[in-house]
Amino acid sequence: MSYTVFFASLGCDKNLVDTEKMMALLPSPEFVLTEDESEADVIVVNTCAFILDAKQESIETIIELAQMKENGRCKVLIAAGCLAQRYQSELKEEIPEVDALVGTTAFDSLADVIRNAIKGMTDPKEDDIAPESNVFKPLDHLPKDLTERVRTGFSPYRYLKIAEGCNKRCTYCAIPDMRGPYRSVPMEELIAEAELLAQDGATELILVAQETTLYGVDIYGEKKLPELLHKLCKIDGIEWIRLMYCYPEEITKELIEAMKSEPKVCHYLDIPIQHSDDDVLKKMGRRTNQKELIEKIEMIRGILPDIAIRTTLISGFPGETIAQHKACIDFVKRMRFDRLGVFPYSEEENTPAAGFDDQIDPEERIRRADEIMKVSEGVIFDKNKERIGRKMQVIVEGYLPEDGCYIGRSYRDAPEIDGLVFFESEIERLTSETVWVNITEANGYDLKGDIV
Repeated sequence: MSYTVFFASLGCDKNLVDTEKMMALLPSPEFVLTEDESEADVIVVNTCAFILDAKQESIETIIELAQMKENGRCKVLIAAGCLAQRYQSELKEEIPEVDALVGTTAFDSLADVIRNAIKGMTDPKEDDIAPESNVFKPLDHLPKDLTERVRTGFSPYRYLKIAEGCNKRCTYCAIPDMRGPYRSVPMEELIAEAELLAQDGATELILVAQETTLYGVDIYGEKKLPELLHKLCKIDGIEWIRLMYCYPEEITKELIEAMKSEPKVCHYLDIPIQHSDDDVLKKMGRRTNQKELIEKIEMIRGILPDIAIRTTLISGFPGETIAQHKACIDFVKRMRFDRLGVFPYSEEENTPAAGFDDQIDPEERIRRADEIMKVSEGVIFDKNKERIGRKMQVIVEGYLPEDGCYIGRSYRDAPEIDGLVFFESEIERLTSETVWVNITEANGYDLKGDIV
């Protein structure tokens, strides 16, 4: 007998990689994937619990899809990922429609979880069914040799998760409690996975982890990201490689030189700094200070003058004064980041920061975030205007028939979080094709141009 399975993947790109691997782990013809939840015998929600908004979205999605037990053909509802890992007892008690839970390090057991859950529905008298339906493995477990994935969507880019977990223990973050300690994926597995992604049509690899810059220290005794980049660049079909989640204190000159030497590596770095004030950084548990941040950014820009630097900040961290907030705004103006995002601080249970006495009103956190974004927008919009008259390589993402133009991204734009390039073409362009565009207009975060 076969069962149709629907997946809902929530949260970050790293979660999406886990979802694609879970989908690939379900053997055919026993399990058949469907994109219609109403036609699914089994629904799997890969949840997120990073901040409050993500938790709420996960809970709402589970409740919404639970309706398929009445309005569809769903027999089994499974919650996987971070929310399931962090709130095991609460989920089963508060949402009884959930039939099974799968922890963040146990997704390689999904097929057995589904079988046991279905067996529990059809033969509930067996005493050994219920315990086996929920699977959690030690947080230092890393599933091995999971190189196959099922493509979700039709974009030219694919994410390559090079490590799992984190050792940093920032005071505001619960990731280590949900994802465990830092574990690098062996290089040979990553190369094999990347080759399969290229064969499946990927032309851009986006390297992700909780922290990409520490890749290799746990299994090779030293940072191996530069070596990994060199090997990935040799894969036929891959044209762009992009780095995300690079902690500033771990970025080395060797890494930047490797980026310079490899034409396939985008001159783009995502460097989450979270703040610029030394006292706030120390209270956050961050391992850098403003002087080091400035020196690191100057080093990067000295080697790669055309580098696009994205960063993220946290506004309204406990105890942040108005003066520290304004100093952070001044820092944003001074450093002229090419891309920037701001998160209002979110209290996370069982983190040190949640217990700090000097919590800031949530509305004030949002107000401060808005102030930073407004200043950052001015910098980014001015920088985009500087692109007018330049020729830029663009990877085609699709066609907008209502506007009669194509959309794509330059090396300066990570998908879904950065800007787009709009252009017209007299001949048909294919998704994932790269073209050269002469930039003629800058409209906020986006650019417009003509095919060269």
